[in-house]
Amino acid sequence: MIDISIKDVVKAYDDGVNILDGLSFDVQAGEHIGILGKNGGGKTTLFRLLTKEIRPDSGEIMIAPGKSMGLISQIPNYPKEYTTEDVLKTAFSKIFSIEKKMAELSEKMATEYSDSIMKEYDRLTSEFQRLGGYDMDFRLGKVANGLDIPEAMRKRLFSQLSGGEKTRVNLARLILEDTDILLLDEPTNHLDLHATEWLEDYILHFRGTVLSISHDRWYLDTIAQRIIEIGDGKAEFYSGNYSFFVEERQRRFDEQMKKYEKDRAKLEQLQRAAEQMHLWAFMGNDKLHKRAFSMEKRIDKLSQTEKPGLAKKMTAGFKETDFNGDEVFVLDGVSKSFGEKKLFSELTMLIKGGDRIALIGDNGTGKSTLIKILLGEEIPDGGYVKKGPSVKLSCLPQIISFEDESRTLYDTMLWDGNCAPQEARNRLGQFMFPGENVFKSVSALSGGEKSRLKLCIIMKDDINFLILDEPTNHLDIASREWIEDAVMGYGGALLFVSHDRWFIEKFANRIWELENGEITDYRGSFSEFREFKKRAAAIQRAAAPAEPAPEKKKAEKKPRTGSSEKQRNKLEKEISRLEEEIASLEKEALETGSDYKRLIEIESEKEEKDLKLLELYEAWEALE
Repeated sequence: MIDISIKDVVKAYDDGVNILDGLSFDVQAGEHIGILGKNGGGKTTLFRLLTKEIRPDSGEIMIAPGKSMGLISQIPNYPKEYTTEDVLKTAFSKIFSIEKKMAELSEKMATEYSDSIMKEYDRLTSEFQRLGGYDMDFRLGKVANGLDIPEAMRKRLFSQLSGGEKTRVNLARLILEDTDILLLDEPTNHLDLHATEWLEDYILHFRGTVLSISHDRWYLDTIAQRIIEIGDGKAEFYSGNYSFFVEERQRRFDEQMKKYEKDRAKLEQLQRAAEQMHLWAFMGNDKLHKRAFSMEKRIDKLSQTEKPGLAKKMTAGFKETDFNGDEVFVLDGVSKSFGEKKLFSELTMLIKGGDRIALIGDNGTGKSTLIKILLGEEIPDGGYVKKGPSVKLSCLPQIISFEDESRTLYDTMLWDGNCAPQEARNRLGQFMFPGENVFKSVSALSGGEKSRLKLCIIMKDDINFLILDEPTNHLDIASREWIEDAVMGYGGALLFVSHDRWFIEKFANRIWELENGEITDYRGSFSEFREFKKRAAAIQRAAAPAEPAPEKKKAEKKPRTGSSEKQRNKLEKEISRLEEEIASLEKEALETGSDYKRLIEIESEKEEKDLKLLELYEAWEALE
């Protein structure tokens, strides 16, 4: 069954250029698709068309009848007095409507009774249970915990939240609504590692359709069953995840290049043959002119073949200085607080030459503050920080800024980079700012271009310790790869803060996890770190004492006689047992916290028991 059908869609904006130019593809029900393409290439325009925020200039877009659709980047307007909890509960508006009707019927039945009222009440009760009315609080808590929406945030006014927090809440609301088709526009941008992994688990178990625009390659590798790349207004299709896309795109490029080179060779051969035939025709064989003209038509067709191209890679590398000694940085008893909030205390760590350290942790744990302490921009409350005597440090900050952004790139290299004129042009060219591009103003650059320009400046210097604070944040995939190309050639010590797991896996040989004010030091890659965490969590669960069973709830019994009474008593015991097991699962879910894998298992167990309980209720009612 097709959920989305797009046929020959064309869309242009005020400049008259078609951002989508005959776009066509179908999405099957339940598919999880990653959408790729350059910034400004039409990805967000596609989502706006699907939600009918804008209309196509031509072409057709069909959504399967009865299917609901939600877009994460669209945040509705709510009343000013709404708390975050109120916003989350709007996902249950249909359930609340049914609950209100049930209450009205219940009041009516107190004064009058009829079969029609009873049947309507029974119908509403079944619908209430089918929609999860009895599980609202459990579901809300599970999703809010998974997406890092703590109790304190849920009590705050929604209007007071930051843009990133509002995006997280809106994502949680869409998940709670059980939307049939999810359109996710950069869903991991405002999530930490735990929340991102929770979202991935949710999508992997989600039976509906998902379209994700994302530059998070690990996320796309995990959730995407198919990749659609939008370029030049049209779509290219890849039947696999991001890793498959990378390999298949290269294979297609190699094939196209072989065909291009074969066509060029054939073109040269035909040109020589056509010239020879024209010559022979002038020497008396007029029939050869006709054959030469026929060849020239083939030549015209072959000459129109464009040379295939891939995105260019940066060729520049870091200049490095020799490092003498093992100690790059020493932290001894370092502590830092802001008011009553203690970020970390008694940190004692050693950074050595050759270390490539990924500093990870949830948002707000103090990662950027620790970076600022190493840079001397913050003073620790206690302890000391010692830099090695021959250490030459440079930093690519999270927020890129320049002294005067009205300057051109060329002037910025002269002033900020302290370059000679020709050196400035040469270096900018190495960093993919060729020709007249060097005369653009810095203020006109995108985030990725500013990162490249900053790297162009800092890589000019002799350094042996490089700090990167969220180097790939909000960058498209091409810009992330450019930064990775530059860092790949750097051989000194490296410390970086990042949520980009692809980047972490590529560069880290040591993981610092900042959690509860302490750093745990893992030697190895990010994949090895993840495996270690999984094993540790499994051991902890196995060693945990069993929870005492809650006090049994005795079902209210009515006097009965014969086999009917025995059958009813048996059903009531089964119902009581299942209710206890469900209550125990709900309690475990609330206490499980960030063990998202176990939360998924609990939810699956609970769904099975809820279905069984519903069957027992129906059997019990049949004995009335």
